Amino acid sequence: MDVAFIGLGQMGSGMADNLVAAGHQVTVWNRDRTKAEPFAERGATVAADLAAAARAGTVVTMLANDAAVEAVSFGDGGLLAAGPGLLHISCSTASVDLTASLAEAHVAAGQRFVSAQVLGRPDVAAAGKLSVIAAGAADDLDVAQPLFNAIGAATHRVGGRPVMAAAAKLAFNAGIPAIMQMLTEQFRIVAAHGIAADRMAALLLEVNYGNRLIGSYGPIIAEKRTEPAGLPLRLGRKDVGLALAAAGDAELPLTELIARRMDAIIAAGGGERDWSAVGQPD
Repeated sequence: MDVAFIGLGQMGSGMADNLVAAGHQVTVWNRDRTKAEPFAERGATVAADLAAAARAGTVVTMLANDAAVEAVSFGDGGLLAAGPGLLHISCSTASVDLTASLAEAHVAAGQRFVSAQVLGRPDVAAAGKLSVIAAGAADDLDVAQPLFNAIGAATHRVGGRPVMAAAAKLAFNAGIPAIMQMLTEQFRIVAAHGIAADRMAALLLEVNYGNRLIGSYGPIIAEKRTEPAGLPLRLGRKDVGLALAAAGDAELPLTELIARRMDAIIAAGGGERDWSAVGQPD
């Protein structure tokens, strides 16, 4: 299908490459034209400007921030000026406010809009193995599906309003720094007793730590099933205290924060609730 791709950074370049490789008729545009020109050798058309790119009828944007998305969409000669019928597929990680505004503005312009958020690093994008989190009108998602198939390993539809995909992506990204901090603190605990960080990293994979936790606790937390307790929070607090002690002089700010939250829940009479209640003290 005819598609324009706007935004050829680390993620976008791999995504655009995979659209070309899948046989789509791809037009590319980038504010820095030098990033677009190599795509001509790969079979893509390099658009002279945004208006020329929008003539493809379907436009994928993968841009760095809200300001860039706003400029491409609302600016002079932007997507909203391209006339009725345009389908804008926004893959950029954008705010829910902007996503809602885009959805409203595209409808007012007689256009279509979906949010298709992607999960994965640049190497995953280059391999065409992204996870696509999509939301919008079902008919529009059906039109976009061949493009999703080219850039991703799987597509997950989360609802009929584009803002739903934006919220899901932001929820994913909010957890990533917390996980990175958690891993850092785990490595500090074992390092105090002679276990190398790379060995601990391998061990976490060997025991399937992440999937086991999410598989076990995701449904419990989602349903707020804190009683009866699998592990009472008072005993979980004991284990967290032992971990803090085991770390010696190493700094564990996230673990200390969790200990304080547990203490507050216990003080309020919640010590017999499941320790998954640490995030929902009410």
